[in-house]
Amino acid sequence: MHIVKHPKPKIFGIIPFLALYIMVMSCSQENYNDSDFVAGETFTNSNIQLYHIDTLSVETSTMKFDSIITSESTRILVGRYHDSIFGTVNASGFMQFLPSTYSIDTEAQFDSIVFIAGYDNYYYNDTLQKNTIEIKRISEQLKPADGDNFYNTSTITYDEDNLGSIEYYPRPISGDSIRIKLMDHYGTDIFNQLQEKNIVNTDEYIDRYKGIAMVPRGSDNGSIIGFSKSADRTFVRLYYSIPTSEESVQGYLDIRLNTTSTPIPFFNQITADAPIPPLQTLINSEINLASAASNNQSYIQSGIGIAMRLQFPNMSTLFDIPGNGTILDGVLKIKPAPLSYSDELILSDSLAVYVVDHNNVLTEQLSISGSAVYAILNKENQEFNDIYYQLPLAFYLEELQLKSRDKDDALILLPINYNSTVDRFVLNANGNGANETTLELTYAIYDEEE
Repeated sequence: MHIVKHPKPKIFGIIPFLALYIMVMSCSQENYNDSDFVAGETFTNSNIQLYHIDTLSVETSTMKFDSIITSESTRILVGRYHDSIFGTVNASGFMQFLPSTYSIDTEAQFDSIVFIAGYDNYYYNDTLQKNTIEIKRISEQLKPADGDNFYNTSTITYDEDNLGSIEYYPRPISGDSIRIKLMDHYGTDIFNQLQEKNIVNTDEYIDRYKGIAMVPRGSDNGSIIGFSKSADRTFVRLYYSIPTSEESVQGYLDIRLNTTSTPIPFFNQITADAPIPPLQTLINSEINLASAASNNQSYIQSGIGIAMRLQFPNMSTLFDIPGNGTILDGVLKIKPAPLSYSDELILSDSLAVYVVDHNNVLTEQLSISGSAVYAILNKENQEFNDIYYQLPLAFYLEELQLKSRDKDDALILLPINYNSTVDRFVLNANGNGANETTLELTYAIYDEEE
């Protein structure tokens, strides 16, 4: 444990203890987060020694949840691309639709049917490559196996024959949409069932038309695109015409995403096949892949549920420093691995922080005074390739030191919308020398015995 000692208000000489060494620094003004530390009268009236500690060990690893809930995703995810580390990433959206009315004019004639999907501004990987979307007809009831939720690992059967398909170059931030013409036989069947009053309510409709899947072509290597779940942005539109004495009048019926059923019949299926060998060892959520066994790196992949895991096993050793002490500041710095990110594989500006127990069961999102804590990407020296995620942890480390928090708990890092994205990160962990994950503490001792 490397310590730089900053005395105040008087300066002491260099004093060794245990395996620590202490360097005397001249007084300087330092700012601390008021939410992390409030000095009491006893503290302010004492001789204060400030220690800068930057070598307390941080145990870094990678874990993977067995599954994550994606029926609560904020968007539809569709696409496929190959990643040199995480393998072939594949996302498909499964959803159910209901007509806005169960009545069609008896004089109407069927024209066509189309699937319209509005972009929602999210994308991941190379949008300059062509994507393919195939529309499939779901062949079983869109109900979760556990009765409550669908997961990224959930499976639903569908007919292999396409209802429609499109090859397209994604324009995800255009605010526009894509249109996919569906097979006439599908449209005429819906049209006839409604016009002839064979189907007159929701139950009858979903019994016959169980849902639609948006699936990427199995040979694609492009990007994963987000589409809107809004009922007026993604829907099926059935066109018909009504003959009159002069000319036909055009009409249409919108068949919109079902958001009325509980649970909502929707989810994203997200898989990653054939990642690098270390990641293949994560066969259940209780396994922690040590960074030493994975190229001295830790990994994050949303949608799949891979998270960087952090533990701080030696916080109690601060009590080896003589005197009454408190942690004034604590910052964890985590550097993305060089060449692991690009304009296509984007680094998020922040990562969410969660607490897991010794079995890697998620127990809470880390917060202070009711406000969530985030790891923020620091890009001040980006021109020198010096960027890192900065995570304030003084309050959490103080709880560990004082044993008011279970020492077997750990922190994990995930993207904020981890069930609605496929963002991935490769982070330098232990064993990377000057680039490894580091914990920097400012520790104050008062009423030290001389």
